[in-house]
Amino acid sequence: MKREVEAMRDQIVNGPIVKTLLVLAYPLIINQLVQVLYNLTDTYWLGKLGREELAAPGTAWPLVWFFMAIGMGFATAGFAFVSQYVGAKEYDKANRAAGALYSLMMFFAIGVGIFGVISAPYLLKFMNVSETVYPYALAYTRVIFAGIPFAFTLFAFNFLLRAIGDTKTPVKINIATVLLNLVLDPFFIFGWGPFPELGVVGAAVATMLSNSLGSVVGGYLLFKGRVGIHLTVEGLKPDWEFYKRIFRVGIPSSIGSSTTALGFVILTRIIFTLGGQFGEADVAFATYSITNRLTNFMFAFSDGISMAMGTMVGQTVGAKLYDRAKAIAERTMAINFAILGIGTLLFVLFRVQIFSFFINDPAIIAESAKVVKYFSASLPFFGIFSAVNNVFQSSGHTKKSMLLSMLRLWGLRLPLSYGLGLLVKDTAGMWLGMGLSNVLGAVVALAWFLTGSWMSRIIEEKG
Repeated sequence: MKREVEAMRDQIVNGPIVKTLLVLAYPLIINQLVQVLYNLTDTYWLGKLGREELAAPGTAWPLVWFFMAIGMGFATAGFAFVSQYVGAKEYDKANRAAGALYSLMMFFAIGVGIFGVISAPYLLKFMNVSETVYPYALAYTRVIFAGIPFAFTLFAFNFLLRAIGDTKTPVKINIATVLLNLVLDPFFIFGWGPFPELGVVGAAVATMLSNSLGSVVGGYLLFKGRVGIHLTVEGLKPDWEFYKRIFRVGIPSSIGSSTTALGFVILTRIIFTLGGQFGEADVAFATYSITNRLTNFMFAFSDGISMAMGTMVGQTVGAKLYDRAKAIAERTMAINFAILGIGTLLFVLFRVQIFSFFINDPAIIAESAKVVKYFSASLPFFGIFSAVNNVFQSSGHTKKSMLLSMLRLWGLRLPLSYGLGLLVKDTAGMWLGMGLSNVLGAVVALAWFLTGSWMSRIIEEKG
């Protein structure tokens, strides 16, 4: 497997940029699309139950994301170390870094799962979730938190293999788990055949079971040495010196990711509040939930390309090829902007048909017109923001990523969404605020990227 890693490393640091980017990206795009297919299918089935059931997962995931984001910051740090070690041809150190990261993620995830199950009622109340949605959201959230340890280790597996340039193996596992989820969803939701009718909880149970299987398979491959990273029981023992380095790089990323996730918890509260003040809270949030699913479909392409870019940037920075890393990032931004521009056009043209597919609710379809008018044009700019943020993370400059993420959400999106909503006394102001945060965030991100302050390694020099 080492020979394959070396061959991929050579292509990344020396091969044609766009071709290599697409070779790395297409499995990631497929993976993202499959994940989105799961979310869309989930939304479709829950839409058959009603507006409140459809909204329940949308209230749960900002909470889950908040706690996962803390651990994902350390996964980002581990990714930067492993990819730069590979770029520097220090493969043994890459394996040791991978083992330390994997054990750290396991212990952290167990603690998060226990805390989330206990604290879910208080967190949902803080979000001002409506009384009609609350019971569904609580049941769904608790099951998802119970499955967090499996989700975390599956994420760790994906990060580690992406760091060495293997984007295909994780996709195969993820596709299998998502397809299993798709099959299980209606059986658990509606009680088909011998399965119990669990409603919203059924969707959460299907997710937990599927992630568990993927986590077990990923762990097996890592410990058996069937992939480019080979973990051992010995390598899982705490490495306090390396933990210090992971924490030094990972804490800013964790703060950035978790505060971003917390921002979306606050945004959920804003949507319920403004929706209730200027219309129907459940309508506003259900529209937001469907919009989120649709934009995630578009982002599947740009996110896949950005993640592939992250692998290339990490390894080229590790090899001290800074001009090449900059060229990779710039081409990624241009591709992302074009892809999201096309996606936005299709979203605008087929809005009514798309929203009607999920739920035939005239109030939600009417609210979606505001989404198109005030928010959709900003989506291509988010592609630029996302690429720059990924550059900062992949190069190990996580403080820059932290500040950039906090600026877009806390400095722009939350005050603009809430302030403009109150100013115009309509949810249209809320959608406009979200759109402006994407545009202004992209402008700041691009200006910061062009300074070149991210062009330095975080790994130690040889000798």
